[in-house]
Amino acid sequence: MTHFPTAASKDALEQGETLSPRFDAAGLIAAVTTHADTGEVLMLAWMNAEALEKTIATGQAHYFSRSRNELWHKGATSGQIQVVDELRVDCDQDAVWLKVRPQGDGGACHTGARSCFYRVVEGGRLVRR
Repeated sequence: MTHFPTAASKDALEQGETLSPRFDAAGLIAAVTTHADTGEVLMLAWMNAEALEKTIATGQAHYFSRSRNELWHKGATSGQIQVVDELRVDCDQDAVWLKVRPQGDGGACHTGARSCFYRVVEGGRLVRR
């Protein structure tokens, strides 16, 4: 159950000071995560209300795993905890942006890569960078 209020109006949603995230039909909101120092995009994940609440409360990134259908504390098992430096919400509050400082070896991807965006599309093929 969410503890986030619903915005009273479009103006309140877009210009107000109250965090009123708009979760989709599945109860999720997109979360873009970047490195606080370099700006590098580390990952795109999903949050439900509980994940967003825990992220705000603890200062560490929590996400919702759609494949496992469960809350996920990033780095709890890998040591790649993401300490949140700043959390932003977009104009209509249906996406969040986390600026984090990765711990452990600095990786963000479950494959061991620093970023989940480690491949470039070149000529229709994926090239690891």
